[in-house]
Amino acid sequence: MTITQRRTLGSHIFLAIFSILMVYPILWWVGAAFKSNDEMSSPSLFPKVWLWSNFTEGWVALPKYTFTHFYMNSFELTLGVLITSVFSCSLVAFGFARLDFPLKNVWFSILMVTLMLPSQVTMVPQYIMFNTFGWVNTYLPFYVPHALAGGVGGPFFIFLLIQFIRGLPKDLDESAKIDGCSWFGIYWRIVLPLTKPALVTVAIYCFLWNWDDFFGHLLYINSVDKYTVGLALKLFVDSQSALPWGQLLAMSLLSVVPSLIIFFMAQRHFVDGIASGAVKG
Repeated sequence: MTITQRRTLGSHIFLAIFSILMVYPILWWVGAAFKSNDEMSSPSLFPKVWLWSNFTEGWVALPKYTFTHFYMNSFELTLGVLITSVFSCSLVAFGFARLDFPLKNVWFSILMVTLMLPSQVTMVPQYIMFNTFGWVNTYLPFYVPHALAGGVGGPFFIFLLIQFIRGLPKDLDESAKIDGCSWFGIYWRIVLPLTKPALVTVAIYCFLWNWDDFFGHLLYINSVDKYTVGLALKLFVDSQSALPWGQLLAMSLLSVVPSLIIFFMAQRHFVDGIASGAVKG
């Protein structure tokens, strides 16, 4: 065996061991969703008795509400944020990429600075402002910022779309102007359809970040009636002294299913959007 082959074999062994260490917690999580409380301390991946009832009982375990209600809340919040964010961020990106207006470079620099601004810095003033507006315990603190191209990931989405739009030929704009198309018409009829890969990428990011958000939902949503899936999982800890670990892990496992479905269904567009944005930028 040559030195190169030994190095290759060693690299493969190292990667295999590292992969097992990375995947083991996920496999244990899946197996633990079918375990009883007595088996939770066991390091084995698979339970002795598979308790499928953890899913059915966990779905209706919380008083007054089932997880159907919490899933509907999560979809209502996430899809509302997704639609408003995709539209507003693409519109702002089109303005930066195609239009000339006063202090354009200054505003773009400010946009870039916000990419490096931690959300914790603006958390307290935002909460005070939204509380003054009477928006706490509503979904408006999520809808309104994203409708204004802000919110979680807004500056990143705008930057990604700007890079993509800049790679589109400006001859398309000129041809549309000759045909009497307005700037909004150019955005809606020409640019927006051509930026589909980047828009899908933005939509995936937006869905995942908002579906998985816990602290933001915890900060602004107070009533159980408006709880999302992530907040509903917290009720397992609050509602009972004897924590039903199997039901909790079963519901947490189901909570990631929508994210996995969205990602794998749109994976091709996701990769195309990232690659195209990097090349065109």
